[in-house]
Amino acid sequence: MPLNLHDKKEIVAKIHKTAKKAVSVIIANSLGVSSNNITKLRKFSRNIGVKINITRNTLLNLAIQNTDFECLKNKFNGPTLIAYSLEQPGGAARLLKEFSKKNKNFKIISGVFEKKILSIAQINMLAKIPTHNQAISFFIFLIKDVSIGKLVRTLMSRSKKKETN
Repeated sequence: MPLNLHDKKEIVAKIHKTAKKAVSVIIANSLGVSSNNITKLRKFSRNIGVKINITRNTLLNLAIQNTDFECLKNKFNGPTLIAYSLEQPGGAARLLKEFSKKNKNFKIISGVFEKKILSIAQINMLAKIPTHNQAISFFIFLIKDVSIGKLVRTLMSRSKKKETN
């Protein structure tokens, strides 16, 4: 059933509102991916602060006007899936990269972070950025290793000196 003008305006307004809040955006071509797999992707995305839309390209072009992602205008071609990272810059990149490993027909096209278009290599780097919780865990591990590790090494060296004497 075709959309009327009122429905199209609502879709554009909703996507525009999401784009204004987003930290980064990744776009992909979802041609050939089953709707069940897309539904699973959407369900998982909700848990990690990523919003996913599959909308007509003309509506996407209208929705991203006057946002940080306006530079994507000429990148929409074919069935476009757009993923907005709302909390962490690498959230959408990480999610779509993992999804593309399991679905060979799913192709990541481009992305935007800090008003700059990203290449596939840059998207892969963005996906490798640790989450906030991962970074804190690593920092805590590093502090524990430095403080406790130094103590253990000192005790070990003292015990070796006693054994040699």
